[in-house]
Amino acid sequence: MPAPAIPLTDKVVLVTGAARRVGAVIAAAFHAEGARIAVHYRSSRMDAEALVARLEAARPGSAQAFAADLADAEACERLPAAVVRAFGRLDVLVNNASTFYATPVGSITPDEFDDLVGSNLRAPLFLAQAAAPELARRAGLILNIADIHGLRPLRRHAVYSAAKAALVMLTRSLARELGPAIRVNAVAPGSVLWPEQGVDDALRERIVARTALKRTGTPEDVARAALFFAKDAPFVTGEVLAVDGGRLAGGEDR
Repeated sequence: MPAPAIPLTDKVVLVTGAARRVGAVIAAAFHAEGARIAVHYRSSRMDAEALVARLEAARPGSAQAFAADLADAEACERLPAAVVRAFGRLDVLVNNASTFYATPVGSITPDEFDDLVGSNLRAPLFLAQAAAPELARRAGLILNIADIHGLRPLRRHAVYSAAKAALVMLTRSLARELGPAIRVNAVAPGSVLWPEQGVDDALRERIVARTALKRTGTPEDVARAALFFAKDAPFVTGEVLAVDGGRLAGGEDR
């Protein structure tokens, strides 16, 4: 007989970068499973408050917004503690907040390097470190939102690709170091939500043509993968799940 799913009712999930886009969909998916949601944002206060209002309307006392600049190591230290003070516990940390833009070799600046590595690697590491004692008490989960370009690089995005590759290795390293008390996994999305700039229609068509499924995915596909790790994978840690429509198998990137 299969093991029952891990219940999420009243568990507390911190989703970074949750005000908009994929992060907001992940937050809503966990909320729909009964979890209480800590909605982190940096500058998208209105979006975060709107999401919290929707979640609170569905279930009062189930969501709260938390502002933090994750470029600040001390802010990473304070955020999990603030969530525990507000909700009394922390069960799942979803490291979703990310910065993405091109850095062609020959024009990369130290500030760009620090920004991309800071958001995609440094912040997840220090958040995980700060949250680990509480997560260990709860047999919790750290879920990193990586990228298929952490598995195979994207041209003109050397720093971003390297930072996401490092996040994949961080996932595996933390799984080894924090087990057995904490599981650590990652989701590596492909084309599920296009960047807000820099990808024209022709490029989108070429990218989709190179996937095995010949279509784009949705943020909900990423959220379902996140829920799989949280609910249905108690014996899975240190793994990276590509949610890419078979893009890694479908051909070369641009």
